[in-house]
Amino acid sequence: MLSAIAKSDPQVYELIVAEKLRQENCIRLIPSENYVSQAVMDATGSCFTNKYAEGYPGKRYYEGQQFTDQAENLAIERAKKVFSADGANVQPHSGSFANMAAYCALAAPGDTIMGLALPHGGHLTHGWKVSYTGKFFKSVQYELDTATGRLDYNKIADLAKQHKPKILISGSSAYPRAIDFKAFEDIAKSVGAFHVSDMAHIAGLIAGGVHMSPIPYSDVVTTTTHKSLRGPRGGMILFKEQHAAAVNKAVFPGLQGGPHIHTISALAVCMGEALTPAFKTYAAQIVANAKRLAAKLMEYGFNLVSGGTDNHLMLIDLRNKNLSGKPFAKALDRAHLECNYNSVPGDTAGPFNPSGLRLGTPATTTRGMKEPQMELIAAWIKTVAENIDNEAAIDKVGKEVMALCKQFPIKESFV
Repeated sequence: MLSAIAKSDPQVYELIVAEKLRQENCIRLIPSENYVSQAVMDATGSCFTNKYAEGYPGKRYYEGQQFTDQAENLAIERAKKVFSADGANVQPHSGSFANMAAYCALAAPGDTIMGLALPHGGHLTHGWKVSYTGKFFKSVQYELDTATGRLDYNKIADLAKQHKPKILISGSSAYPRAIDFKAFEDIAKSVGAFHVSDMAHIAGLIAGGVHMSPIPYSDVVTTTTHKSLRGPRGGMILFKEQHAAAVNKAVFPGLQGGPHIHTISALAVCMGEALTPAFKTYAAQIVANAKRLAAKLMEYGFNLVSGGTDNHLMLIDLRNKNLSGKPFAKALDRAHLECNYNSVPGDTAGPFNPSGLRLGTPATTTRGMKEPQMELIAAWIKTVAENIDNEAAIDKVGKEVMALCKQFPIKESFV
């Protein structure tokens, strides 16, 4: 594939090669990023990209669907098996589309939805004001307890009783603790709301059996297909059987036209990988790595929101270090430690230079790194924090990081 690109478009080829080298030579700590297997990557770039397939298997609006239908049905059946779900829609182009489709399936324009506020670890599409989910629907936002950094289910219940949402959303993009989906179901039932869970960040942990699944406690569950799930970039919706027609209609023709069959075929490959014993081992190691990295960072005096982690990510509140998120993230990037700056609960700084840093372990775990490597990473983060204006020290850390990366090459297969 790369040789064909090199021949037809050397500029794009050079960019791909440069990005490949960058990914090989840095430790990727952004919790929403990962490495896919070569099989997933090859399926993403397959001839299925040539084919339009508007509609659903057996009900297409174009001919020539003999194999697209089989690919989509395979992805659906495997997804249902991985997550023990009644039904699955694998067509959403992203997690954001999946969320909007879920809301449109269960609510009408102007209805109230209730989700976690963005500065407290929610996602834009959980009703935040700059998102169309916050404009199309009336949005109420719950927050974390700023003293503990954790969800306060009693306060969420009180807020739900006050506003009577049509949809209660669970899930987050920057919450380091386990989520009690049963508690959310109970709150939703108490006010007559539908429970929609966004498990995008923790889907791989759920598939691997190391986090409570929202499936038994939710009307509809949305997810991305990458992140900890280690698949192609896309979205997916899982649902109880009674919501099948509404969800499918909301995706197509409600929000999308033709599905990306090349991505769906890669999702089928990903779901096949998720059904292997090796995937359960991988999911457990993600959590073990996150716990060790969090513990070492706290030993070095870093203040972690909620005092640690139960999942794949952690959120550092840098205010006790007199550091801002953006310059620290950029300094770490120069040291080949890739992460992202992030708001923390109660943050008074703006979103473009907030007071936090978000770290995660899915990508490092995919490369085969374990607890000893997490201790090295924590020490490097400490060194950069103490030498943020010392380029020689940052460069030294970068060379050490690259040396470690060579010991853990990117894998082509996980099964």
